[in-house]
Amino acid sequence: MSRFEDLVAEGEAVPVEGWDFSWFEGRASEERPSWGYSKLLAQRMAEAKAGLDLQTGGGEVLAGIPTAPPRLAATESWEPNLEIARRALAKFNAEVIQAGDMDDLPFANATFDLVTSRHPVATRWDEIHRVLRPGGTYLSQQVGPASVRELTDLLMGPQPVNPSRSPMTLVAAAEAAGLEIVDLRQQALRMEFHDIAAVIHFLRKVIWIVPGFTVPTYRAQLTTLHTFIERHGPFVAHSHRILIEARH
Repeated sequence: MSRFEDLVAEGEAVPVEGWDFSWFEGRASEERPSWGYSKLLAQRMAEAKAGLDLQTGGGEVLAGIPTAPPRLAATESWEPNLEIARRALAKFNAEVIQAGDMDDLPFANATFDLVTSRHPVATRWDEIHRVLRPGGTYLSQQVGPASVRELTDLLMGPQPVNPSRSPMTLVAAAEAAGLEIVDLRQQALRMEFHDIAAVIHFLRKVIWIVPGFTVPTYRAQLTTLHTFIERHGPFVAHSHRILIEARH
């Protein structure tokens, strides 16, 4: 079991701040949605006069845009990510403000002509509508229902699917807030985990897959999964992604 223990220690030691997933190269992989969120984000931001990115993490995705609007702001709820995001977005003179995922947004009405979010924990559709200017756009890549459920169910047992993340629920909430849906797409995407260190780091980083995850709590399941990967190759799961674009 020495290899198992070494991999567990490695998975527990990798820092989880920010949304940089480069550590997973060669250890885990995930197909990308065909629509190319980063490319869409870059196009929309280049055309905007004032942009806001919600739940920006460490600002890694937003920092990849080649051209920023004259005013750029971002919010993030988790304290360790704030300074990372401020450094990443300093080249754009962006405001990076701490705000809870379900808090009212700390901006005046009709401030932005573009609001974006990639994989938000929660979406305040009413607040997005409030801070958007008439004719403004909300562009988001959302995590769909039962994403990576193979891993969740393996560790926790079969779990009910959360309907709040279904495309129908998202559309209904956006329309109830006064937004018009102009684009809606969804895809299931193959994921592979090549060792148990990658599984552990992923579960520590993406905390909603197995809420309250710790290695001691799930040691038996991790041991079983490690044995499976060593004998049979990568563990396969599927992420679910939804692209939604709405207009004020």
